[in-house]
Amino acid sequence: MFSKINYDGSVSTQYKTLSQQLNALLEGEKDIIANLSNASALLNQFLDNINWVGFYLMKEGELVLGPFQGLPACVRIAIGRGVCGTAVSKEETIVVQDVHAFPGHIACDAASNSEIVIPIFKNNEVIGVLDIDSPIKGRFSDEDRQGLELFVTTLMNHL
Repeated sequence: MFSKINYDGSVSTQYKTLSQQLNALLEGEKDIIANLSNASALLNQFLDNINWVGFYLMKEGELVLGPFQGLPACVRIAIGRGVCGTAVSKEETIVVQDVHAFPGHIACDAASNSEIVIPIFKNNEVIGVLDIDSPIKGRFSDEDRQGLELFVTTLMNHL
């Protein structure tokens, strides 16, 4: 059974607690859809000031919408297009403080103003991304980037 907890301490400590909670939540489950669904729900209850959190998965050379929390979203994203496609092509986390200044940004939710995308790897290949949007410009700090990369590393151990 899952119960919501209060996250105390520094931002770094809170993200470590979140990743430990994810690890316990996913322990023993190998189904990717179940695990990504629970991961997106966990992030949705942990993160403040976001309006979309979820996953896109690589299928036949493009990103396809996976489990998420938020408004309906774009279903397919080409590699190299938008923040998600760019994160895949560069194989690195991308933090965008103002999505309106990002060339080729794909606006699925008009309320989004900032975004972070973290690639998910398996066997040294990108298999998907974690995508989080916020209605607040500059929402994602370097501490958020580090904490969310830790979260994705924990998640990769269960995929």
